[in-house]
Amino acid sequence: MSTQPAPADQATRPDDHDDVAWREGFKTGLPTLFGIAAWGLVVGIAMVKAGLSIPQALGMTLLVFAGSAQLASLPLIVASAPVWVIFATALVVNLRFVIFSALLAPHFAHLPWRQRFALGYVSGDMTVALFLQRFPDERPAPGKLSYLKGLMYPNWVAWQVGSIAGIFLGSAVPPQWGLGFAGTLAIICITVPLIVNKAALCGVLVAGTVAVLAAGLPYKLGLLAAVVIGMITAMVVEETLEKLKGRP
Repeated sequence: MSTQPAPADQATRPDDHDDVAWREGFKTGLPTLFGIAAWGLVVGIAMVKAGLSIPQALGMTLLVFAGSAQLASLPLIVASAPVWVIFATALVVNLRFVIFSALLAPHFAHLPWRQRFALGYVSGDMTVALFLQRFPDERPAPGKLSYLKGLMYPNWVAWQVGSIAGIFLGSAVPPQWGLGFAGTLAIICITVPLIVNKAALCGVLVAGTVAVLAAGLPYKLGLLAAVVIGMITAMVVEETLEKLKGRP
């Protein structure tokens, strides 16, 4: 019977499927799953109230998996906006995932592109943040990939369960509430988590003001303008505050 030890590089590969690490990731993300499911429920209701059929709504939640982008695109779809406007709005809303990808890339650059693509699809704001808290160092570590999966997979399931429930329960919401009711709840869900500092607060306030002032623009372009101007405002304020902190 051979007693040769496993090669050192194999023993320290960060993508070892470690059950303990997966359970640790699951336990870390568990407190967030109820909120994710509730957020998905709101988006599911909003899709149905926007006029999407059940198959269309199911396809959107399974393929897109981006609540804020889905909600941002719904008023544009209702208004029969050009496809490029819908895609541009969704792209701007989801630009933060470019940053998330850049942060995760050094940890998993060794994985095949198909696997990295799949992980990118199931990634979420909270899961990426929790992972980086646990593994701030980019060096290989046992169980790193399993920990990430323990965060991301339950998060994806919670979202889909909530969203699909919202799709099928959407018809039970009183018609007079309409998309406005679901949209109001959704906007609250979007904006509250974003207000993490003064820069974010300024961005949210400016975006809200622009959205109201530009509400009359065709194809709901006021929404796109509000998102872009709000993001620029937040970045300018953050940079200004950093410069002020650096002054003697």
